[in-house]
Amino acid sequence: MGDKAQFGSKLGLIAATVGSAVGLGNVWRFPAEAQANGGAAFLIIYIACVFILGVPVMVSEFALGRAGRSDAIGSFKNIGAAKPWWAVGALAICASYMILCFYMVVAGWTIEYLWASITGSLYDLAAGTSLESSFTQKMQSMIQGSTDPLISTYFVILINIGVLVVGVQKGIERLSNTLMPVLFLVLIIMCCVSLSLPGAAEGVKDFLSPDFSKINSSVVLNALGQAFFSLSLGMGILITYSSYFPNSTKLTKTALTVSLLDLLVAVMMGLVIFPAIASFNLKDASLEGTTLVFVTLPEVFQMMPWTRLWSVLFFLLLTVAAVTSTISIAEVSVAFVSDRFKISRIKACLVTMLPIFVFSTICSMSLSGDSFLKIGGVSVFDFLDNVATNILLPVVSIGVCVYMGWFAPKGIMNDEISNYGSVSSHPAPAIILIIRYVAPLLIALVLISYFMN
Repeated sequence: MGDKAQFGSKLGLIAATVGSAVGLGNVWRFPAEAQANGGAAFLIIYIACVFILGVPVMVSEFALGRAGRSDAIGSFKNIGAAKPWWAVGALAICASYMILCFYMVVAGWTIEYLWASITGSLYDLAAGTSLESSFTQKMQSMIQGSTDPLISTYFVILINIGVLVVGVQKGIERLSNTLMPVLFLVLIIMCCVSLSLPGAAEGVKDFLSPDFSKINSSVVLNALGQAFFSLSLGMGILITYSSYFPNSTKLTKTALTVSLLDLLVAVMMGLVIFPAIASFNLKDASLEGTTLVFVTLPEVFQMMPWTRLWSVLFFLLLTVAAVTSTISIAEVSVAFVSDRFKISRIKACLVTMLPIFVFSTICSMSLSGDSFLKIGGVSVFDFLDNVATNILLPVVSIGVCVYMGWFAPKGIMNDEISNYGSVSSHPAPAIILIIRYVAPLLIALVLISYFMN
């Protein structure tokens, strides 16, 4: 393990880890959850979930990865875990690969819309057609089309291969150092523009005024699920990335920094979307998923001066978030193949990524209305999404918490948190308490609630 790749700088380490966490969940899932669940009331609960539960679970994944210095399975093996515990790492790899298959398709959509924004074709509205129906038709054409979505998806896969083949420092870290500042710069610009729109204050009020009457157990579980989803917990990403952390990395401080920046992106997206929606009287517009991103926001841009500029900036932001996420998800499987089969990184990338061309094609084609590519009556795309994100990720998070809290070698959490005595270990007792008792119980409630709905 002496020649294990490492991140070359603290900035690169943070940028790469934040890039793995910041994704489309921050952009379209968070605003929708906030809108439906009491605005700032949901935000407050979400923040509490991030810092009381998300950070300790993140630290436990960091500790496992850095102590094990290997992939999601190898890290368990290297710190002496018995065979049954390896299954937790295997599930993480399985979940991340399933997510990768459909996430490449979604990332392809963002690139397709970015290009359509650059050329202006996105705003070539059909005569006599309303804004909403025109953009809805474009979205349906994109999602259910046969060729264009596939070309964009293949382009994203090629970007992933190009970055991953180069390695951790020259590929993942260098890309993250470039794209994360771009993401935050674009976000700041979009926030300033949105907050300067007429009537923006009403949108800010909608977002930041708490409505505690909407808070119930279901909303709390939604906030917890959003916190774990947006922090990339349970995917094997944090275990894999932390295996590249230098021994000097302060795990608790890193987890807090990543969580703060991830939270900042979600809040800034709220400050982009809510004022814009209020300014153009689109309060009844859907903030759900693809409709928000590919219908509602293009409606907003169409009514703004410099339509193409704002559209290009937004879909650039979306593309950056999607690409950095796909690369981090893919690295989980690349690291596993490379470590387990002792092959070169180039071969591991090809073994991992070439099948994605086929699997992502199946996912994309399964969204067509008359497609036969269905499992249990739903598209392959939706099936993989439901199984991976709603079932496997919570199971993996519970497994990591239980193992690191109860069965890992004695003192390993304290040693990793304190960098073997070189920094304060004061947070360790609280973190261990949470991952032993609190986190597994609450994650289990999220999992149970999914099956009860």
